[in-house]
Amino acid sequence: METFILSGSDVATYSPMTDVVPAVEDAFAAYETDAVEMPAKSYVDVPTGDFRSMPAFVGADSWEAAGVKWVSVHPDNPGTHDLPTVLGVMVYSDPATGLPLAIMDGTELTMRRTGAAAAVATDHLAVADATSMGFVGAGVQSYAQLKAVSTVRPIEEVVVSDPDDDRVEQFVDTFADEFSVRPGDVGDAAACDVLSTVTPVEDPIVSAADLGGRTHVNAIGADAPGKRELAADVINTAKLVIDDHEQCIHSGEINVPWSEGLIDESDIDAELGEIVTGQRDGRVAVDGVTVFDSTGLAIQDVAAAHIVYEAARDGDVEAFDFFA
Repeated sequence: METFILSGSDVATYSPMTDVVPAVEDAFAAYETDAVEMPAKSYVDVPTGDFRSMPAFVGADSWEAAGVKWVSVHPDNPGTHDLPTVLGVMVYSDPATGLPLAIMDGTELTMRRTGAAAAVATDHLAVADATSMGFVGAGVQSYAQLKAVSTVRPIEEVVVSDPDDDRVEQFVDTFADEFSVRPGDVGDAAACDVLSTVTPVEDPIVSAADLGGRTHVNAIGADAPGKRELAADVINTAKLVIDDHEQCIHSGEINVPWSEGLIDESDIDAELGEIVTGQRDGRVAVDGVTVFDSTGLAIQDVAAAHIVYEAARDGDVEAFDFFA
């Protein structure tokens, strides 16, 4: 009865995006075929932020796994406590026995599975020859987005926009040896073949006029009621794909226009799982804007944790008897 304790660096080491992306795609397929158990994400509000409980079981075609992530979002952490905004712990368990197989850092796991979900969406919704990628926001999630999306499209040119010049400089320096990467304004970033928006704003910062004629947008930043990054004219004119209906109308990119009655069911083209399983079409034409509203699902955490655990078990990590 051995259990692994895995740090953030362990999670990064044992979760190559080339493995996490297809695992997350498996999870979306399982979700659409009712091969998962995923209670609604629960929120516990505290004065400085909130906690979220995210349990799930995934019965994919070639693997099954279960776990729960306890994650916190405290926006003042970086400036006040020198801690990440998002912190979390993942308990990964054996579905057959309930044994906790691993307790792992959920912060790194969250970044990687979120990037992987965007990569799955990009693979189905971006033009096949996409070579440019833009970022509005240069925080830690932008790094995972680029690493993941570049596994499904031959990204060459990268444009990053952020009001924090130091963040932009760090991002450019990090990827200068892998891509042609440069700073730009929102319009420069949004004109790329693929755009990921990774900011916590409540006032939209990307309009339809900013976007290229064939841009695919991964809308990542909205994770609470009132947040949104895309102007209404983007949502109203794009092919709109979501990860989960209830989460998206509550706290995703579409939560504000939905609550204001500006969009309804007829404006949502599909859930990503429907596209992954072939029930609905992904991109069908070269021209046109597509949007993926990503709120983050517990099945993604379980899928990523599955990859981490399997690789760690075959690696050099020492386990211990949790119940000794």
